[in-house]
Amino acid sequence: MGQTAGLHPAEVCPPSWNERNPLGILPKGSLGSVSYIMSRIAKLFEDRSRKRFIAYICGMDPDLPTSIDICHALVEAGTDLIEIGVPFSDPLADGKTNQLAAERALANGAKVDQVFEMARAIRLKSQVPLVLYTYYNLVMSQGIDTYVSKAAESGIDGILTLDLPPEESGDMVEACQKHHIDNIFIVAPTTPDERIPIITRNASGFIYYVSREGVTGERSDMVSDLKERVALIRSHTDLPIGVGFGISSPEQVMAVAEYADAAIVGSALVRLVADKGPDRQAIVSAIRDKARHLISGLSA
Repeated sequence: MGQTAGLHPAEVCPPSWNERNPLGILPKGSLGSVSYIMSRIAKLFEDRSRKRFIAYICGMDPDLPTSIDICHALVEAGTDLIEIGVPFSDPLADGKTNQLAAERALANGAKVDQVFEMARAIRLKSQVPLVLYTYYNLVMSQGIDTYVSKAAESGIDGILTLDLPPEESGDMVEACQKHHIDNIFIVAPTTPDERIPIITRNASGFIYYVSREGVTGERSDMVSDLKERVALIRSHTDLPIGVGFGISSPEQVMAVAEYADAAIVGSALVRLVADKGPDRQAIVSAIRDKARHLISGLSA
């Protein structure tokens, strides 16, 4: 199906659906009225009884073609939404695994705009929702509107700007609304209760709840207050809630899905790039198999 003129790629009805993955969106009204079209992310979470699996990978790690193949493999495994990390030289929110991934990508010549090339390549085969996981310096270096416009044109559905406080996000929120991009915000265990409504006020798509203090990385245990924290966030927003940081097993995916709408996994997948490198096919296969294993927790 060709893209309808004048519509964002997320506003074009897809040709088919995968059993687990919404390969696009379905219109609530006619294609002639954008206001009646659901975004890919909104459609994904329309049925809250179905829990979702979100995978994070670092873009261009170990290189552009392989990272595109990794995304296709994640979709084949049943991933519902993919977060693409934009390599950055000072990734403060990332643990060692994701920092090394960014270093590998940058050492191999990764450029900011290649993430948009990735999205366009993924869109040739799939309409799986895509979210950029980025830092504000990377956005500002091109200009907010230019960056968000490029994201929209390439088929990106949402942007999570890790180091942008909601109180200072007005220009970013405005640009995202202008270009029909969801603006994802993070709530952390240390977030004061009174700040949660400030964070959720301008959020769209979903809320990313960081279940642990510190940086990203795999953990063997689960936090004890997940139920209470998710319930607190729900009291301030109707948006779906994804929980991440430290999830590395089907059992942990299942535990998160008991209270949240999605489990978010990053380091457990990203480390396989280093473990299986430099064999590109082995990397892609290992990530596909790991994602399938983790997703099994949603049906356990």
